[in-house]
Amino acid sequence: MAFDQSLRRSADSFRLGRGEKLSAIERIVVLVIIAITIAADVIGFFTTPGVNPAALLVSVACTAAFALYLWNTLIATCALGVVFATSFLVGTESQVLTAAAVAAGLVMRLGWTSLILSYTGAFLIAAAVVANGDADAEVNVGLFLVFATVAGAVGFALRLAFARGSRLERELAERAEQERQAVLAERRWIAGELHDSIAHHLTVVALHVQMLEDPETSTDSQEAIRVAARKAMTDLRFVIELADDGPQTAVQTGDLAAAIDEAQGEFEAAGHSVDRQGDPRDERIPRAVEIVLARIVRESATNILKYAGSGEVQIHLDVDDEIALLTLRSPLPTTPRRELSSSRTGLGRMAERVMGASGEFSAGEVEGSWVVSARLPVV
Repeated sequence: MAFDQSLRRSADSFRLGRGEKLSAIERIVVLVIIAITIAADVIGFFTTPGVNPAALLVSVACTAAFALYLWNTLIATCALGVVFATSFLVGTESQVLTAAAVAAGLVMRLGWTSLILSYTGAFLIAAAVVANGDADAEVNVGLFLVFATVAGAVGFALRLAFARGSRLERELAERAEQERQAVLAERRWIAGELHDSIAHHLTVVALHVQMLEDPETSTDSQEAIRVAARKAMTDLRFVIELADDGPQTAVQTGDLAAAIDEAQGEFEAAGHSVDRQGDPRDERIPRAVEIVLARIVRESATNILKYAGSGEVQIHLDVDDEIALLTLRSPLPTTPRRELSSSRTGLGRMAERVMGASGEFSAGEVEGSWVVSARLPVV
């Protein structure tokens, strides 16, 4: 797979399309060379007697055409062609053809396939035209071709180098984004683990703190608070170990039977009667399904302790050879418990867990009760 990606990136490097631009350093170099060349032509005009002013204008126009490559490659190439045609009027076609050979580097650096092929064909025709009017045609044409080949090779090498640099920058940006997303995912995971484990125990503590004033339940509430605090510390250490960057020996836990037993004890301590059906130790329940169902029981218990009204709580587990169906039913409250806060993320996390295991999840009011249902495949 990595080999295929490498081939694809190599092919992308050789794909000549529109949109290429010179870098800032390249622009400065081109402008400096243009300025020096024009200055040399002007100085030569005033210091060398007998120089044709028309030839000077053609030479300056040829050099100035290179500046157009900073703006538009096609227009610059066309302008260079016009200057070459004009150069026959003043007899400087050889000098302009030399400049065109140098311009081959810019065409290879900035041009696309059709422009490069057109420029190559036009250059060969121009070289042949110049050769017909020059006694040293064979030598001159060879030099023109060598200049054009070297300049084109340099331009193409620069193009590949900048394409590779751009690709590396994109890869670095993508890798940085992946690392950022990984950090965010880890933070969300830690927040979710804290919500699933610590929030439940804190809810138990908050509930029994309200019952301490009742002499009949204060002793049981004190014990429930002590147990919940101990479990919260244990779960907190578990999450910290999992989030540690060092070697991790802990594994995700989820004992369904223990979760149901714990929830039943907490419901009874809060004054609810419990109707419990089904065997949470059924061997047909896979470990992955057991973990999900244990989390559903834990989160549902948190919500029931927060919001349920007085009455019976039902915990029903039905298992067959194909599915495991967990249903928790609790009475709706007659008055809301405003003193217990809610992050409103519990139902969403339960749904994510069940759907992530290819199951079905529902939660809502049914005939005066709040019903949470999780249906998971066991095959």
